[in-house]
Amino acid sequence: MTTRTVLVTGRGGSGATTVAAATAVHSARHGLRTLLLAAHDPHRTMDALLGVRLGEAPAPVGDGDAGPHAARIDEERSFQEGALHLAGRVKPAFDLLGVDPLDPEELTALPGTRHLVLLRALCEHTASGHWDLLVVDGPPVPELVAALALPERLDRYLARLLPEQRQAARALRPVLAALAGVPMPADWLFEARSWAAGRLAEARRVVEAPQTSVRLVVDADGHTLPEVRRARAGLALFEHRVDAVVASRALPVTAADSPDPWLAALAAEGRTRTAALASEFAGEAPLLPAPHLGRAPDGPADLAELGAALYGSAADLDPPHPEPWAVDDRLAEDGLLVWRLPLPGAERADLDLVRRGDELIIGIGAYRRIARLPSALRRCTVSGAGLRDGLLSVRFTPDPALWPQR
Repeated sequence: MTTRTVLVTGRGGSGATTVAAATAVHSARHGLRTLLLAAHDPHRTMDALLGVRLGEAPAPVGDGDAGPHAARIDEERSFQEGALHLAGRVKPAFDLLGVDPLDPEELTALPGTRHLVLLRALCEHTASGHWDLLVVDGPPVPELVAALALPERLDRYLARLLPEQRQAARALRPVLAALAGVPMPADWLFEARSWAAGRLAEARRVVEAPQTSVRLVVDADGHTLPEVRRARAGLALFEHRVDAVVASRALPVTAADSPDPWLAALAAEGRTRTAALASEFAGEAPLLPAPHLGRAPDGPADLAELGAALYGSAADLDPPHPEPWAVDDRLAEDGLLVWRLPLPGAERADLDLVRRGDELIIGIGAYRRIARLPSALRRCTVSGAGLRDGLLSVRFTPDPALWPQR
């Protein structure tokens, strides 16, 4: 059975960790084999919430067979394992340079290691076949987008630095070395390239799988619509599917009728914010209010109560099916091909487009993606672009020098 993966994210303090835990407890109680993965929990907030100390190995939480399993990412240990494995592959280069490899005790995680460790954990747990649902308590949206974009970006760099076509020259290496007068790359380099390409392809399959989606958590009273739109646009730029928006710590509707003017005003403002949020995502993702329990959730019982309020009798949400990036053929009518890129939440002032060879560089505020053009568009020139109602339309005109004549 294919593992369904839900990446729960939100800005710090939004309640994403609580929503992830409640989702896992609720799904497990409804019969799904569920693993909760704490991927962004440096201060062990998840441990306090569940009442257990999580380790790297999945362990049952709460109600035994009726509860989920949970684990946390050990960034330091995973980095050491990965670095030692890589060191074994590049040992010929170390020997050539006369460099002594580092001892395991000298290895400490570098900036960005968390992204690689998260991808590795996603691959391992989805490939294990043990879980129906993997719930990930992920980092805030910008960091999550950066982590999920890493396989695509590294794959592009790998293709530029060591194209697969060069492997065809392995048999001719002695001849080429004699002709060029310089040594050709050794077999270990090609083997390392194949190994890296395989790992990147595995990670991309998980990230881009239709059963992988993002659950965006916002504070019912503390969010602003512009920041939510930017997060939404950043996720859309990399074609991540948002299956729901959770408004955490939502006050009950009856609070607006409270005799306490402060509480009534706070509840009324929260209702206005929630209505605007529902309108923003109408037709794309449902809005799920996560009620304020009147206390900080503590233990599986509170998490089960919160999960029931979120999902009712359903074990979890189905993955969404957003509109894909597609090319419209308008050659007969207008002599154009139009690349349609759904980017809900994007605003024209934040948009930046640059054509570079066979790629289109798309920037939306702090987010930036280098997208490879579909084959038909590579033989065209960009003739214009427009953003309307969250849909970016880039117009291409066939290049007469490259386009077959009709």
